[in-house]
This record gives sequence, C-alpha cells and structure tokens, in this order.
Amino acid sequence: MHLTAGGIAWPGLAGAQAYPNRTVRWVVGFAPAGGNDIVARLMGHWLTERTGQQFIIENRPGAATNIATEVVVNAPRDGAINSTFYDNLPFNFQRDIAPVAGIMAIPLYLVTNPKVPARTMPEFIAYLRENKGKVNMGSAGTGTVGHLAGELLNMMAGVTLVHVPYRGNGPALAGLLGGEIECLFATPPSSIEYIRTGKLRGLATTGAERPEALPDLPPVREFVPGYEVNAWYGMGAPAGTPAEVIDKLNREVGAVLADPRLKERFADLGGTPMPMTPGDLAKLIAEETEKWAKVIRRANLKPV
Repeated sequence: MHLTAGGIAWPGLAGAQAYPNRTVRWVVGFAPAGGNDIVARLMGHWLTERTGQQFIIENRPGAATNIATEVVVNAPRDGAINSTFYDNLPFNFQRDIAPVAGIMAIPLYLVTNPKVPARTMPEFIAYLRENKGKVNMGSAGTGTVGHLAGELLNMMAGVTLVHVPYRGNGPALAGLLGGEIECLFATPPSSIEYIRTGKLRGLATTGAERPEALPDLPPVREFVPGYEVNAWYGMGAPAGTPAEVIDKLNREVGAVLADPRLKERFADLGGTPMPMTPGDLAKLIAEETEKWAKVIRRANLKPV
C-alpha cells in the first residue's frame, strides 16, 4: 500500500550542487500524531543534522493525501492508490510526483477499544458476525490503507465493518480511545505504545509474521487465509526536479536509514528501513496502484 510519509517542496530554485541551501518543506498528508507524521518528523530531524538545513514538517490533511500531493505538485521544481479511487484529480500521481526514496515498511495493527468484549481475532470475527453492521471502524481517511485493510477483511471474512473516516491516524486513535469507534487498522508508530500500556487492545497484525516489537500479536492470515496488508512510507518531489537533486536527497536518506540508531528506533516503532532507488520506488508505486485498484473496484468503493 502506498503511503507517503511526505512530499518534498522547495520555496525557490537552487543549484543542484548546493542542494539543500535553504529550508526544505516536507508536506505530510495527514494530521499530527499519526504514523506518517511521526516518521516524517523523525527523518526530518536526522536530515536536518546531516545537511545543515532545516526540514520543516507541514501537515496538510484531507482527501486521503490528495491535498498534500497537490501542494507538492504545484511547488517549484528545484529540486498511487488515489489515482484509481478518486475521479477527476487535478494531478496524476505517477506523472506529477517524482519518486525520491523509500523510508520504512510496516504492517498495520488491528486494535480495539478495551470495552469491546472480543479479546482475540477469532472472537472478534464472531463478534462482527453477531453484530453485523453495528461495529464502527475508523481510518485515517477514505481510501487510505487502513480503510482498505478493513474492506479487505469484510470481503475475505464475510463481516461488515462500518467505515468512519477521520483526517489522519492521530484523530482516529483519539476517536478510538474516546469510544467513538470500536476498532482501527492503525500504523505501528501511532499505536504501539497504546497497545503496550493496555489503553488499546491489539488483536492482530496485517503482516505475514508476528512483529518483533509485539510478538504476541498474531497475523490476521492465521484466521483468514490469504489475508495480508503491508504499508510503507516514502518521499516524493515535484516532477521535473533535477535528477541531481533527487539523487543527492536519495543518498542522504539512504545514509540516515543505514544508521544503527535509526534502525533501532524504527524497530521500536514496529517497522523496518526500506532504502530504495528512485527507479525501484517508481516500480513499487505502479505495482501497488494496480494491486489496490482491484480491491477498490471489487468493493465498489467511492469517495465521500
């Protein structure tokens, strides 16, 4: 699933050799406190230290990252799923966003409010079947990975989760903690501490294996054969950004991802570094867009 931690936009033209020679805007398509925001701020801090120029995180939530993407598309050139979910977008992601670097790969965690009586994944599936259409599932927004993970569970397990979109994982988690919704497919960076402290109940991971960070969390696929959803964070820039700038930023991101201290921090957040060349990231975007377009069409999902 394509989840951009952020898109890079620059305030004015800069020579590729001198890049970055001024503050860099890192546009995040979700509200603060979600996984995208956490990872972008973590990477921004490290890149600021490496380059000597400040990476400013700018949150532009809404429309499943479309608002943030349009900001990046329209930014100066110095330096997905939505294409199948939304009609008449003012941009084409694969045409107008230049892939820069992969950052982190993660599964999602299916978490519930502790007041939900189900304590295991099999009990939760049974609970959903007994309460068809009565259990609310939050997400970071319509068409986001958490939303589609829930729709895939509906299709494969024969259950009916009622979707309630928020403007990011942070607000969705607040809704879950407050009892507005019963469950959420959350990113590990935004939810892992709530699970560890018992404020939320972790039922399962959408990945293929139990996560090292939470080894008691079984994969959904143990109970729903064939089910698997993986998310990732990446960085993009406006199309037309000089290749020298993209390559330099890719090298800087790669150097940060290779640092053992960051690897340890990512592990604590439930993810693993995902260094990629711009070409490999472009290939992944194309593959993921095609994969999830099938789920969107089969579930007949439409923007709200």
